[in-house]
Amino acid sequence: MFTRVVELTSKPRKSRELSSLINDKIVPILKKQAGFVDEIVLVSDADSNRVLALSFWKTREDAERYQREQYSSVRETMQSLLKAEPVVRTFEVHTSTGHKITAGKAA
Repeated sequence: MFTRVVELTSKPRKSRELSSLINDKIVPILKKQAGFVDEIVLVSDADSNRVLALSFWKTREDAERYQREQYSSVRETMQSLLKAEPVVRTFEVHTSTGHKITAGKAA
């Protein structure tokens, strides 16, 4: 299992709108991608303009394919609500109790 963590900084007072846009416009795109498992969006309670979008993928290759083929258009969809360019980091899932996801296994 593989995760993409996208760190987003919204324009002031736009984090809720950004989160809604991710849910309404981007999640449907993600659901159509091969290997997509889940999306979790977190809004910081300490920095109200900071949003983390975590997408879970069956394999690194699935996540990389999404990055190559879809991410630029997804980024454009969010652009008007962003103060800065998103920062994308990737991780291998080691442990998950909520999703019953472990390294190499889907829920």
